[in-house]
Amino acid sequence: MRKTQQFLRQLELSCEDNHALEPSKKRFPDGGQFRIEIPSVEGPRIFREVLATAKELKVPIHRVSQGSGVMLLMRDEIKEMARIGREERIEVCLFVGPRATFETGAQTASSAGKVIGLQHRGADQLVYAIEDVRRACDLGIRSILPADLGLIWVLNEMKKRGELPKNLVIKSSVTLPAANPATARLFQNLGVSTLNMPTDLAPAQIGAIRQSVEIPLDMYIEVPDNFGGFVRYYEMPQIIRVGSPMYFKFGLRNAPDIYPSGLHLEDLAAKMGRERVRRARIALDLLKQYAPEAKMSPLGSKDLGIPQP
Repeated sequence: MRKTQQFLRQLELSCEDNHALEPSKKRFPDGGQFRIEIPSVEGPRIFREVLATAKELKVPIHRVSQGSGVMLLMRDEIKEMARIGREERIEVCLFVGPRATFETGAQTASSAGKVIGLQHRGADQLVYAIEDVRRACDLGIRSILPADLGLIWVLNEMKKRGELPKNLVIKSSVTLPAANPATARLFQNLGVSTLNMPTDLAPAQIGAIRQSVEIPLDMYIEVPDNFGGFVRYYEMPQIIRVGSPMYFKFGLRNAPDIYPSGLHLEDLAAKMGRERVRRARIALDLLKQYAPEAKMSPLGSKDLGIPQP
């Protein structure tokens, strides 16, 4: 075991979990340790209602993310979300639309075949996914949420060659999580800007990943039922200690899966969005009580994927 651990050290990877819970000295460029993300903001109306609740409850929001995909938003809806994000100085992250679960293959519906996740099947589907990203960027979006490792690599190459904006944030999906330091490093090397982890990692495991990468980590503090359903508010001080810089996300227990969303689910999606903000307020109050020294990033930081005209 020692020989293996020494080799991992040569690769500048953690060779064991952070059992001592050594604090992370890494921070966002603005000096913050954590930021707040509200997921499942599926369109302009939900975005507006989330913001109204955030102002009422005094919840700072750094990023909103969407799960149904660029392809299920009209051009005017994307432009409106970009406009709101630009005016409020909030990152707007849209999921890449085509994915295995939306396509014609049957494997993803089988018990063992679900391992395909939300990858893109075949070259045509990869092209469609890239077109989805181009469409979002053309309409002002500067943050995208892919769930396919090959697509992540292509998007990063496109950024390097000027095919996509160089400031485009590539946020890996929780459906494509990095569960260990080596996988996290691979994602970072392939161009991921901000990294989702499995929802059930212990603080020591989160700390090991943090020690091996520089990019921010994304973590559900309240986890949707279909990803485990954990409620981890009281762990936030410890998670910040070992994992900063981090985005804290608020899903909902006992709530339906609304993907793909649309007008038929808009009322429900809006109510769920408001409740996510309420949950964030509860979490922030607990954090203030138990870790008042934890530093939140200011709003509108330069490294956020804030939409552009």
